[in-house]
Amino acid sequence: MSWAVLPGFVSVREAFGETTVTIERERIRDACTRARDDGFTFLADIVTTDYLGWGDKGVSGYIGTGNIGTGLGIGGGRDLHQPSTQGYQALPAPKPKRFSLSYHLLAMEQPPRRVRLQCWLDEDEPVQSVVSVWPTADWHEREQFDLMGVRFDGHPNLVRLLMPDDWEGHPLRKDYPIGGEPVRFSDAE
Repeated sequence: MSWAVLPGFVSVREAFGETTVTIERERIRDACTRARDDGFTFLADIVTTDYLGWGDKGVSGYIGTGNIGTGLGIGGGRDLHQPSTQGYQALPAPKPKRFSLSYHLLAMEQPPRRVRLQCWLDEDEPVQSVVSVWPTADWHEREQFDLMGVRFDGHPNLVRLLMPDDWEGHPLRKDYPIGGEPVRFSDAE
């Protein structure tokens, strides 16, 4: 399949044995419909990634150096026996928007074909529901709404799936407060 024929096509990237096709947010349902009609009949998952602060100074992580352990300049990576919060030597490239929304698709043939359709969105930008394309998207979209706060326009029942109805916020976002919260038990007074 030529990915450029998908409605809203932006770009295609091959990396790590995977194909990622970026689609305009406003055209994601049209692109999903076209992919389904071209054989991608199985929606494996919908995943949101929060890139809050991505590319800002002070990002901490592993640092690549050539002098591990022995100091002889052999190998690369970080000495796991030394504490380090030095951050990256080069900041990661900025992302187009805060959230990446990825649709993992599978064409059930031999050999199977896989693709990730991806769109980018900021907070409070809705995405079209694909429940009409793949009915199983009902659960996937509710999960992303519940845990990440992504709104899906046209979803038949966009309510919390995992968290209690009175839960405030979306616990998998990077700006969600962690710690200091008492554990809530449903049977406790």
